[in-house]
Amino acid sequence: FCGECLQPCLQVPSPLCPLCRMPFDPKKVEKASSVEKQLSSYKAPCRGCSKKVTLAKMRSHVSSCAKVQEQMANCPKFVPVVPTSQPIPSNIPNRSTFVCPYCGARNLDQQELVKHCMENHRNDPNKVVCPVCSAMPWGDPSYKSANFLQHLLHRHKFSYDTFVDYNIDEEAALQAALALSLSEN
Repeated sequence: FCGECLQPCLQVPSPLCPLCRMPFDPKKVEKASSVEKQLSSYKAPCRGCSKKVTLAKMRSHVSSCAKVQEQMANCPKFVPVVPTSQPIPSNIPNRSTFVCPYCGARNLDQQELVKHCMENHRNDPNKVVCPVCSAMPWGDPSYKSANFLQHLLHRHKFSYDTFVDYNIDEEAALQAALALSLSEN
């Protein structure tokens, strides 16, 4: 893991591996020098300015590249293709945008929530309820995460909409996953 991904795991009393969730000793974390060497030797073009940059410095370059920032500013947000005459159902929970549990910033999608919290609340020790989890059918709106940032980084790297059918219950989802798994093998 890169340092940025591993760092939140090291900031809790009993660190867990971000991949297998097993406890590990932070004193035994070693740098992967072979990977570091490869990242320092391979170059790739920046997606904004096309300048060739080593992979080790790509994140830093992209975060400060004016062309990438311009592209991101010009990215369209989701807008319906055509207006609809249908009323928006009021009984369906909003699982697309969330409110920051620390400061109340609104209309953050999952990625924006992660970015916002990392930039603005990295050192906030308060235990808070995860707005993404509490919006899910299985979510507990009263459960407060001991380390919300670590929870966000490891549990919300993808959108549930990609993998979850909210219209079926947990048992039906399990049966569908098992059937799909059997049919693929």
